[in-house]
Amino acid sequence: MTTVTIDRLGQQGDGVARGPLFVPLTLPGEVVSGTVDRDTLTNVSIDTPSPDRVAAPCPHFRSCGGCQLQHASDDLVATWKRDLVVTALAVHGIETDVRPTVTSPDRSRRRATFAARRTKKGALVGFHARRSDAIIPVPHCILVTPALVGAAPLAEALAVAGASRKGVLAVTVTDSTEGLDVAVSGGKPLDGPLRIALAALCETHRLARLTWEDELIGMRVPPAQVIGAARVVPPPGAFLQATQHGQDTLTRLVEEVVGAAKHVADLFAGCGTFALPLAANAEVLAVEGAPDMVAALDAGWRQAQGLKPVTSVARDLFRRPLLPDELARFDAVVIDPPRAGAAAQIAELAQAKPPVIAHVSCNPQTFARDAATLINAGYVLEWVQPVDQFRWAAHVELVGAFRLSHTR
Repeated sequence: MTTVTIDRLGQQGDGVARGPLFVPLTLPGEVVSGTVDRDTLTNVSIDTPSPDRVAAPCPHFRSCGGCQLQHASDDLVATWKRDLVVTALAVHGIETDVRPTVTSPDRSRRRATFAARRTKKGALVGFHARRSDAIIPVPHCILVTPALVGAAPLAEALAVAGASRKGVLAVTVTDSTEGLDVAVSGGKPLDGPLRIALAALCETHRLARLTWEDELIGMRVPPAQVIGAARVVPPPGAFLQATQHGQDTLTRLVEEVVGAAKHVADLFAGCGTFALPLAANAEVLAVEGAPDMVAALDAGWRQAQGLKPVTSVARDLFRRPLLPDELARFDAVVIDPPRAGAAAQIAELAQAKPPVIAHVSCNPQTFARDAATLINAGYVLEWVQPVDQFRWAAHVELVGAFRLSHTR
């Protein structure tokens, strides 16, 4: 047996001892013993627990791989996620006001992807086990909304109807205003009997919409999401903020940065998470690479009442970023890129110099890289707000407020 002291939490939420040696489900300051297997300590015994160690609130935590940090106090997790942001900024020599983490409540995740495997007696449904392809049933999951917890029988029925004995279905379930929006991948090719069986399940389970490998099977009623004053029907499986609480928090922060701006560009706009609320007070150009998401945004705006003009454009901002002459008329820009960041678009913003930029990010490392570019161009990073929509997971989002130094 090897005994070590945990120095810190790593990027994935594992404890890290000198070496480095990774020790899952441990906390800083704990003294633990176990067997060394390459760079990991296995068969771990907690000899001296941390005062921040708590009893996991979910009965599935030890086996399910959906959460990494239920053994840690809420304060420790919130502080650790804030520290991830501080550390990422420090790599680029950036110091600013990093606010305390805002965390979504439990039972609030409105989308989840269940694994479903057909068996001899029916089907097995749940999440993958920690570091394994094994499927763990999660009938008492405290992460997702009650409606998603109740979707297990549906996922079982879908697997019985359309999964091969060797394959695993990915059943993505989204909680919408009109019921469950379900998108399935990994199943058998559609044929006549399977279409009939799936259509029957759509009716039996009162689904808002069911798609199979991107093909629409049935839609009883459009599965809308409320975004500001609009109701938007996202394409099946389209990006959506993980929780309504997180969406509302990010929107409030973006509005804080944008302030009284009257002409706003929203880049990587998705289905309008920020463009539509901002249109209550400003004219908005919403640019997004996925045409179906642009169409959903535009339809939501057209059906809403009292919003200012929103111009929705389909454009790949990685290959064709907006250029300074295109950005010149805007007094505020919102940018919410994928995890890889938006180096090309940030470079053009640094040239265009709009007065304020609200930068939303799901990756502190790429955010810090892009922040350094803007700061070198004359911006001040006034504050950063970490937002934890992925409670108990090793993931953090944030909003950063950039303002040109001469506009302060």
